[in-house]
Amino acid sequence: MKNAATTCRVIAQSLIGLLLTVAVGTAFAAGGTVTDPAGVAPDRYVYYPGTEALAEDEIRVIACGTGMPAARRGQAATCYLVETGNGDKFIFDIGSGSMANLAALMIPYQYLDKIFLTHLHTDHMGDIDGLWAGGWTAGRPNALRVWGPSGMTPELGTKYSMDNFLKHANWDYTTRKFVITPIPGNIETTEFDYKAVNEVVYQENGVTIRSWPAVHAGDGPISYSLEFSGMKVVIGGDTFPNKWFLKYAKDADLAIHEAFMGPELFVGLYNMPPQLAWRACCAFHTSGQAFGKVMSEVKPRHAVAYHFLNEEATRYRLYDNIRETYDGPLSMATDMMVWNITKDKVTERMAVSTEEAWAVSGPTRQAPPERGQPPVFSKFILEGRWDEGAQPAQKRMLDEFAEKYGLQDQDWRKQMMKK
Repeated sequence: MKNAATTCRVIAQSLIGLLLTVAVGTAFAAGGTVTDPAGVAPDRYVYYPGTEALAEDEIRVIACGTGMPAARRGQAATCYLVETGNGDKFIFDIGSGSMANLAALMIPYQYLDKIFLTHLHTDHMGDIDGLWAGGWTAGRPNALRVWGPSGMTPELGTKYSMDNFLKHANWDYTTRKFVITPIPGNIETTEFDYKAVNEVVYQENGVTIRSWPAVHAGDGPISYSLEFSGMKVVIGGDTFPNKWFLKYAKDADLAIHEAFMGPELFVGLYNMPPQLAWRACCAFHTSGQAFGKVMSEVKPRHAVAYHFLNEEATRYRLYDNIRETYDGPLSMATDMMVWNITKDKVTERMAVSTEEAWAVSGPTRQAPPERGQPPVFSKFILEGRWDEGAQPAQKRMLDEFAEKYGLQDQDWRKQMMKK
């Protein structure tokens, strides 16, 4: 036994040495061969947002949120940005915490105006407020456009949700539209039948988006496919394995589908009661083993598992669960993971982005404020301003700014007092 163990150890060491020799001999650094010590490392295995133009027949998908409803600093709730080679950008879900990851990509908010919701749980639409107000104040010239499913009753549909979001945010909307053009504060909602099976819900500029029903927590949730340049990306949303996904996600180039942690992890790490953990994992979500079975049937070029807390304590056990039933190409998604899709290959990388992103100007400037907006200040509040101290202190700075940009009539106090 001792001699056998020694022999195995020697063989293992020899193999490791051979692998190291090959790696050093080919000089792989940053994903490619370095030929110039003062040059740039080729074929980076990370993605630097804003530095790579998409080919005309290419798709890029960025995971801006992959986690759970309970907030985590390191992992936002569901959100995927899909960019197509024609310049279009589509946001699929915008769950709690995901707005910061979208902002880190430093894409002009003018282009981040198309949102497709799979359903109305807050971990899939909870940061609509951040994109709505953040883009508005950072120069977006246009309204947000939201597509989403109907519900069993009108009150359970996307239009009701968006209309009442604007009611919920009425003070925000009213006060901002006084000093900013009101158009970007609008939400244009397109609601479609959640029972529609593989029907087109969007078709413009060479991009076709279809929906079909999902099975999750009640009627209403759906899944999407995006087709562009002969390729297909599927975003499953939340769902138990269902016949529609098996049929219409077939042979997708990238198939994104939830894979929930097992009930034991939810009990031990997520503080769930055992009965709820069992139901959450395996009654209206998809377990790792079931995810693998789905992908074995769908046979995508590349599968993406998401909707779990991706960390050392969870990912390997979930990965093993998936591998019980699926042996194809697989990503265990986490925030800021990126996939570039061409007809030749699917490339997975991680995005490297700043934590202190600024808004980036687009080609269209936001319109100036509209005159004649109803007053938002009372005389009582305006008389509380300390103009005699603040105005002299900032006068020179504001005069120089007004002269530089050709601004006139900047006495906002008089405008605010108008009835």
